[in-house]
Amino acid sequence: MSHAESPHWAPDTVVVAAGRPPHTADQPVNPPIVLSSTFHSMGKPGGGEKVYGRFTNPTWDPLEETIAALEGCGLPALAYASGMAAVAAALSLLPAGGTIVIPSHAYNGSLSLVAELETTMGLIVRHVDLSDTEASLAAFAGADMAWLESPTNPMLEVADLPVLLAAAREAGVLTVVDNTFSTPLRQRPLQQGADVVVHSATKYMGGHSDVVLGAVLTSSPGLRERLHNRRTLHGAIPGPFEAWLTLRGIRTMALRLDRAEANAIELATRLSTHPAVTRVRYPGLPGDPGHARAAAQMEGFGAILCIEVAGGAAAADAMLGRLRLWTPATSLGGVESLAERRRRHAGEPSTVPENLVRLSVGIENVDDLHADLAAALDDRG
Repeated sequence: MSHAESPHWAPDTVVVAAGRPPHTADQPVNPPIVLSSTFHSMGKPGGGEKVYGRFTNPTWDPLEETIAALEGCGLPALAYASGMAAVAAALSLLPAGGTIVIPSHAYNGSLSLVAELETTMGLIVRHVDLSDTEASLAAFAGADMAWLESPTNPMLEVADLPVLLAAAREAGVLTVVDNTFSTPLRQRPLQQGADVVVHSATKYMGGHSDVVLGAVLTSSPGLRERLHNRRTLHGAIPGPFEAWLTLRGIRTMALRLDRAEANAIELATRLSTHPAVTRVRYPGLPGDPGHARAAAQMEGFGAILCIEVAGGAAAADAMLGRLRLWTPATSLGGVESLAERRRRHAGEPSTVPENLVRLSVGIENVDDLHADLAAALDDRG
């Protein structure tokens, strides 16, 4: 079933119904896993359509169609071996020595790769606070690419995406939006004018902390061909089993995200009055600086929130050590709730507070999640 056949379906239907085999007798309900490195050419002069496993695999097709349907993209997505492989592919669209505008706070891997390209390839990097629209617009002048996140990782700043994307298009600046935090269930940047969208499908799409995979989407045939060639020549391809697992994860993404987001809203509200928490960052809180923009632009607020723990980094680390239900670990978007002090990573920007703990809220009972956090914060864990 092609993604183009279901434009009338709601996203929570698309996650279940897209990418399925045809409704004909004896067809399986789920697409199969094809484990083959090569394909029959049938004696044709140019070979068959599949040819070789680095070029394509039938297991990728339903996954790429489903992600495209969710993002409202007219072309199939491109699946990659990891979110970082997807990020690297999107950054390859920059010319040598080009100029990129990127948030001061963004996914650590993206910032690290851009810093490496600055050193090795002469990339010119302009860091901006994406919540400052005027400063971001000024940075677009003469740039080749604008790399956008909204909300940002981990500070949860909300950009005025429609304004930034429109201005970048007018200025001839290629735009890439990392939509991992929001997922296409909360915002669809291609529909707002983005040129390219990147996902770490490891996170909410896979949803069970058991697969590593990335995806890139674009509505431009020319850009897609360049990205496809990059994947083929650099070999950044997903395994068939990983692709199949990710599609299976997508089937429950709407339910998982709804539950996790409801938990996040409740936890943000409760934690905002806890004496051991000096600040809660979450766009779903009416008092958050990004609340109005998020409410206007997104179809929800996501399931990531951050707290700043009174007493600094040592107090935050001690709190994490007392958790029993929450798992102190990196990553996000799984069914289980994860907590991490982000500045424990050497590459995290110095403007991220030392005591900031990022919470990836899962689908557990919200009272249990709150009780565990409260006990750890109260030093009663």
